Amino acid sequence: MKDTKEKFKPGVEKHMLLLIAGLIWIAVGSMLLGFSYLWLRDAGNKIVVWKAVSGIILSLFIHHFGFLRVVDNNLGRILPMQGKRCVFSFMTWKSYILVLVMVATGILLRLSPISRTYLSVLYIGIGTALILSSIRYLRFLIKEVRQAVVQK
Repeated sequence: MKDTKEKFKPGVEKHMLLLIAGLIWIAVGSMLLGFSYLWLRDAGNKIVVWKAVSGIILSLFIHHFGFLRVVDNNLGRILPMQGKRCVFSFMTWKSYILVLVMVATGILLRLSPISRTYLSVLYIGIGTALILSSIRYLRFLIKEVRQAVVQK
């Protein structure tokens, strides 16, 4: 019975976990930036520049003081792994709960009466921070792949 269970377990090596994490963070960040673009494309040039600059400054704080801590915790767990692990183990279960809270908050914000141009600052901040933070996953992926090539 255990062999059958293991056969269908979606297991991958740690370099794939790093790739999955990096790509998901990039995809979600791009989605948030896409929302921001749609909300700002018809606004005046001065408003767009002000909102974009504000969002980018916010993203640096979110990236440095928030998401890098999450990435480092995930890397600290993923890098020592040996053999195949569940494809969903690139994050802890607590992180999945945080993601659900963030998705719910995003939906509530979009349904709120807050102007989309103001929300665009937050979305630019979080989206850009996610993309910036994903670079750390990809750097460690490259390092892991290089080490694997050298060992062969």
